[in-house]
Amino acid sequence: MPHFRAFSDANERVTYFAAALASPILGVLLYRSLHGRDRAVRLVDGFVYVAVPVLVAIQVLPEAIEDRAPWLLLVVAAGALVPTAFERASRSLADYTDNLTILVSLSGLIVHAGLEGALLAPGVSPIDPAFGWAVVLHRIPLGLVIWWLVRPRHGTALAAAAVGSLVLATLVGAFVGGELSGHSHGSGFEYLEAFVAGTLLHVVFHQGRHDHTHGHDHVH
Repeated sequence: MPHFRAFSDANERVTYFAAALASPILGVLLYRSLHGRDRAVRLVDGFVYVAVPVLVAIQVLPEAIEDRAPWLLLVVAAGALVPTAFERASRSLADYTDNLTILVSLSGLIVHAGLEGALLAPGVSPIDPAFGWAVVLHRIPLGLVIWWLVRPRHGTALAAAAVGSLVLATLVGAFVGGELSGHSHGSGFEYLEAFVAGTLLHVVFHQGRHDHTHGHDHVH
């Protein structure tokens, strides 16, 4: 009986891990299936503007409450406002700032995906189903958001590479395993995540809104 339970727990981990690998790609497929229709365009854009603050809240708020660190919210605000300050200081830097902010956001998301891969890596120990499904489900809108941000400005190839980097980071995280997850807390990593969350808000509501508004005008 204990052997059967261990086998069942291992299979459950494999299921969550495989679903976590596939879910960002599912987000891209969802985007592509909806974005070819005029009415769905506005639906997708509205979804992104709602989904990103929700994802940021899920990522930052629990740690801020659990660790009693409300200043994490100030770090989020700094991540959102610092790129804006640079852009206002020099209009000529606007495009460079937007691209750099996308790169910073994507880098943070890649690191986060690696940590999730380490926590979901197939093994013997059981995994909390709530955590497993939370990881899988939040990666679907994440894949959609990354495609939504990168595709209009940098094309299909780079957008595919950006989403693929999440999948690759998850695999690397699983390979590294507990060594990676053990350094995710107590080392200031939560502040990096909070700053990255703020930059993601910036690129969605500033650069993303700009790119997609112009894209809609061009289509019409």
